[in-house]
Amino acid sequence: MPNNPIVQVEEVYKNYHVGDHEVEVLKGISFAIQPGEFVAVVGPSGNGKSTLLNMITGIDHPTSGVVRINGRTLHTLSENQLAQWRGENLGIVFQFFQLLPALNLLQNVILPMDFVGKLGREARRERAMQLLELVGLADQAHKLPSQVSGGQQQRAAIARALANDPPLIVADEPTGNLDARTSADVFAVFCHLIDQGKTLVMVTHDRQLARQAGRQLLIENGRLRDED
Repeated sequence: MPNNPIVQVEEVYKNYHVGDHEVEVLKGISFAIQPGEFVAVVGPSGNGKSTLLNMITGIDHPTSGVVRINGRTLHTLSENQLAQWRGENLGIVFQFFQLLPALNLLQNVILPMDFVGKLGREARRERAMQLLELVGLADQAHKLPSQVSGGQQQRAAIARALANDPPLIVADEPTGNLDARTSADVFAVFCHLIDQGKTLVMVTHDRQLARQAGRQLLIENGRLRDED
């Protein structure tokens, strides 16, 4: 195993103020993820899984503790620096796809490359088509999200997450709105990405799906209970 983890979470606590009360959501979480790992984060709803994911993506900051991604300490970056860093280093796949409805699938995949100024115009289009082909959607490239199925939208969202060739993919309940067969198709795409050397962190409530990942992190009551 390499000695330089791509994800390093050290004694992370996260508290939120709810009215006059302070609620402790994460309670001293520590773990590391090595490059090329496929890790599933599991646990009951409301126990801190999504909060932990927000720490890894830099959407939220720890109350105390440190999160490092590829050696960068996220909470030290400004919002502009964080947005640029996220665009170049992180691919995010959401439960509800979050494709822009007025853009076709090809344009949705091109968008992250536009944001960071990656490649020239024709090269962006070519790369986007290659990614759509990778997820089996080359023939749907010019359709709007509303014109394809939920599973196809999620595969397009995976292609979009790969647009800038980030080393780390983070997926938040990526199969939560999909049936079992479509979930299996999406999972197969994830496994293919791992074979290509990507690192994947997936939050899921589906324990059967999680067992197929290389490792599981179980979060209960804000604590890391065990690792499989």
